[in-house]
Amino acid sequence: MASKCPKCDKTVYFAEKVSSLGKDWHKFCLKCERCSKTLNPGGHAEHDGKPYCHKPCYAAMFGPK
Repeated sequence: MASKCPKCDKTVYFAEKVSSLGKDWHKFCLKCERCSKTLNPGGHAEHDGKPYCHKPCYAAMFGPK
């Protein structure tokens, strides 16, 4: 059974899916929440279940002040 993308809530089919944060995403939906840069599975940070670029977005928002 196909799963739902956590970003757009539409069905993710096998040929178009990437897995990250324990969920299946459309390749084009796995983007940084702050800058919208397309991310690679496992190559990003996470906060509250949402993906972020390691630098500069995650570091600027959640890193040491």
